[in-house]
Amino acid sequence: MLTERTDTPPARAALCLGAGDERSCYRAPVTIMDETRIAPTGPGGADSPTTEDVRVAFADTWGDMGPAWNVTPSVARVHGYLLVAGGTLTEREIREALGLSHRATSLALAELEEWQLVERVDDVREAPRPGPPAVAWQVAGDRWRWFQRVAEERRAREADPLQPRLRVCLELADEAAAASPDDEEARRLRAWIAEVQGLATLFDRALRALSRAETGEIQAGFAVLSRVSDETLDNLLRLFGSLPEDDLAATLEALSGTSPRTARRVMSVANRIARLGR
Repeated sequence: MLTERTDTPPARAALCLGAGDERSCYRAPVTIMDETRIAPTGPGGADSPTTEDVRVAFADTWGDMGPAWNVTPSVARVHGYLLVAGGTLTEREIREALGLSHRATSLALAELEEWQLVERVDDVREAPRPGPPAVAWQVAGDRWRWFQRVAEERRAREADPLQPRLRVCLELADEAAAASPDDEEARRLRAWIAEVQGLATLFDRALRALSRAETGEIQAGFAVLSRVSDETLDNLLRLFGSLPEDDLAATLEALSGTSPRTARRVMSVANRIARLGR
């Protein structure tokens, strides 16, 4: 059956994840429908969710994912609601929709503004009146910018602090291997730590590349992935793994310096050669 929504006062409906920190307080996620929901009676029927139900449900889902990204749930909920609203909203409209306090909403908007994910704008929906115009908020950029900022935060919080500590571990392993040149375990340990440091460096480079890219480029890249089957991706990984690393890197370097027109000709030739080689 359709779960009934109630207008519970924010003070009673708020769920606090951390004592004394209003940024961690948010209303329990609204469940629009449970597994036993019956079919709607029709457009606009009593059992049909409203567009506001959908917006709040998306914001709640965005908020539930926030902790996985090291983002406070209330911050993620506010951002999710602004994303799905697709326009400008005042702080009051946001907090009333999500059941947040004024302080929690203001803190969330301030953090999102610091991340350059939202921006202040004049509320042109209001009728002209004496004094400064009312302040409203809107999403800055597009939804892909959110994932870039998450990548940047993960790099700053995880990859950046890890690198110097791994270097210290590698220095200790170097000293241990030098002190006992015949110790096979010392050599194995040194090689293993060097490999882990290399993987961490590559992970850091990947996150930096993602944060530098234009959002349109990221969207195009994911669009290509959506058109490629899992089998094709597996075959590509196996192919790259079988090619000499230096030759593959040199090819990518050369390809990166070509014009889009030349790159299209290269792809056309590669397609013909690939078909002949099957």
